[in-house]
Amino acid sequence: MTRNVTTALQDNDHSILADQAEDRITAPAVLDEKEHAHHHAFDHKFKHAHDHGHGHEHEHPFEWPEAVRIGIVAISAAAVWFGVWEPYPAFSVIGVLGLAIGGWPIFKEAFENIVERRMTMELSMTIAIVAAAAIGEFFTALVITLFVLVAEVLEDMTVGRGRKAIRDLLEFLPREVSVRRAGSISSVSAEELTGGDAVLVAPGGRIPVDGTVLFGHSFVDESRITGESMPVEKTAGTHVFAGSINQSGALEVSAERIGRDTSYGKIIEAVERAERSRAPVQRLSDRMAGYLVHFAPGAAALTFLITRDMRATNSVVIVAGACGIAAGTPLAILGAVGRAARLGAIVKGGVYLETLGRVDTVVLDKTGTLTLGKPEVQRIIPAAETMAEEILAAAASAELRSEHPLGRSVVGYARKKKHVIAEPANFVYTPGRGITVEVERRAILVGSQLWMADNGIDAQASTAHEAEAGAEVFVARDGRLLGSIIVADTIRPEAQRAIAALHGIGVRTVLLTGDTRRVAAAVGAKLGIEEIEAELLPEQKLSRVRELVAQKCVVAMVGDGINDAPALAEANVGIAMGSGTDVAQESANVVLLGNDLARLVETLVLAKRTRGIIWQNFAGTLIVDMIGMGLAAIGVLGPLLAAFIHVSSELVFILNSARLLPGKAANG
Repeated sequence: MTRNVTTALQDNDHSILADQAEDRITAPAVLDEKEHAHHHAFDHKFKHAHDHGHGHEHEHPFEWPEAVRIGIVAISAAAVWFGVWEPYPAFSVIGVLGLAIGGWPIFKEAFENIVERRMTMELSMTIAIVAAAAIGEFFTALVITLFVLVAEVLEDMTVGRGRKAIRDLLEFLPREVSVRRAGSISSVSAEELTGGDAVLVAPGGRIPVDGTVLFGHSFVDESRITGESMPVEKTAGTHVFAGSINQSGALEVSAERIGRDTSYGKIIEAVERAERSRAPVQRLSDRMAGYLVHFAPGAAALTFLITRDMRATNSVVIVAGACGIAAGTPLAILGAVGRAARLGAIVKGGVYLETLGRVDTVVLDKTGTLTLGKPEVQRIIPAAETMAEEILAAAASAELRSEHPLGRSVVGYARKKKHVIAEPANFVYTPGRGITVEVERRAILVGSQLWMADNGIDAQASTAHEAEAGAEVFVARDGRLLGSIIVADTIRPEAQRAIAALHGIGVRTVLLTGDTRRVAAAVGAKLGIEEIEAELLPEQKLSRVRELVAQKCVVAMVGDGINDAPALAEANVGIAMGSGTDVAQESANVVLLGNDLARLVETLVLAKRTRGIIWQNFAGTLIVDMIGMGLAAIGVLGPLLAAFIHVSSELVFILNSARLLPGKAANG
């Protein structure tokens, strides 16, 4: 049973990918041979080299050979119980035939385990079946066989649910897309897309690439990719994810990431890695299963030496329930990785999910992580007898030719407010100070407090400046101060709730940033982060994370930039924002596709819940095995009751793990 479940989870069959044939939300029709061939080629594009030799994966987990086998064993058990035909007193013909037919897959797997020198529950159950038959208890042997066969079917159905849930998550990429090339629109295979293609997505269609909207206006359902429950408005310049659903208007999207590089591809890769990887807790479960399986024959031998009772000896072997550990743990990890993907957090393997469950310290970068990474006008502060509109108009005209990020934000804000921006003349930029221009023959100065002082203008920093945690840009005209504009990076709207939630689950937060101490302190104060270190170079961030790890903290580092990559790699778990650089995402173990810090908290809670469920299975298995073997050894449990307890406990632990499987997503 253990091997069946683990193998089924690790077989990365083509069936994990979608069987969609049309670029519509409706369910696909049956594919013809040509479509199957195309589907195979499409799946191959997204596939790592993987072992396909096990052959355990079925479209339906309960097929007719299994039903026939279970039926034969059940009928044989009834016939033996009622003594329908027993020509030989030494053994039961019906019993032997029933065991040979029904027990064949169990015996075959037990033999393979012997060849591989692996001690598994299939081998221990085979020993129990053979031992029961050897002392003439064919009915008991048949009932044990029946319990094992039924348990395997139920396990397969549970695993099938997990694979179906993940398949539902991954099924939304179209295989035929409309592309505008050389002024004409044509339909091409998704495999033929290249970066820079203009992809047209009709209302109701699925977006095949990660990219930026060129034209159009629509609302897009990103719930399968980012976990965002409400449709997100998309206009020219906004970003879209592959696998999301265009709900209303037509969109034209510039393809930036295709195939495995898309958010969809990252989900596929995460599931593949999760199925292949073995978390420390999973390796521990395998070791515990091995110890229990080795312990069972030893306990049985001791029971026989003391009691000379073969029934009690058989019962001890039968009751050992190590399957619950070995099968439940990989199922829990697979389910949690799939559920995390639904939340918009791509976990690159079970080992990182297991580590996330132990995280007690979260280190956060500021720019692009706690903030949006885009300077925006926060406030306009007029001097005496000056209007805010006058200050904005003067500053926007002066900054119109500037390449400085603060200048661009001022111009963008003015355009958003629909101000008419006058063309400047005699543009002069002094690095680190500010700008001098002429607008309608009037001299305008825009820049720092020092720039004002250099030009004989008294400018006092605003007391609101500290609270806004941004840069104060002063504006003067013809030697008179008009006022100032405060430009700051906007804190993510969910950041405060996310930090509070982290503190609520007992996780320590640390802010490490290269920004100034004043700005870092203001952001930390707004978010409730007490441990703040500012003006750090990348190597200093790395050193600080290394120190925390050396202090036995389990550290998750959250960042988005190239400068965060070393620290991301050094932390126990590196978490990159989905909007971050490729270097950051490659260095990280987890990627937040929706750039939503609330998803980080949900993923941490999920990881801790997963770890808790696995340890519940550990404790439950030990309790059931120790008590069961003790009662069996003193003759309280007979072979039949021992078999029932073994199979029932195994299924309880597997169903406990199955609680982590993602539910069926709502149709788009």
